[in-house]
Amino acid sequence: MPTNPDLDLSFLYEIADGSDEFIVESIGMFIQQTPDLLQNINNAISAADWPNAASAAHKLKPNLGFFGMLNSQALVQDIELQCKTGAPDAADVVQKFKTVNDNLTVNLAELERVKQEKEAGL
Repeated sequence: MPTNPDLDLSFLYEIADGSDEFIVESIGMFIQQTPDLLQNINNAISAADWPNAASAAHKLKPNLGFFGMLNSQALVQDIELQCKTGAPDAADVVQKFKTVNDNLTVNLAELERVKQEKEAGL
């Protein structure tokens, strides 16, 4: 079971309709893409490059919803909206990003575990 309540794979399982291959591929893509997106957001926030922070957050946001990470998705949505203004509350953006990053660290490990479990059954 997930160690973070911000991970709900029920939607993934529903659309996979019993296909472990679909689950493995979906999780694999998420695991591959997410660290780069997080790094892009972090770099943009660190540089106060708000348009790029907003753009990277926008790219990450739907993936979080797909994996049921609704709390993190809401935080990323807020980061995106604040950064689009061009003058966000930087401390708030940093704190929200830290929370998302911490959640995703736990969730990526859990997703890797699920992926390996499904791969073993293929």
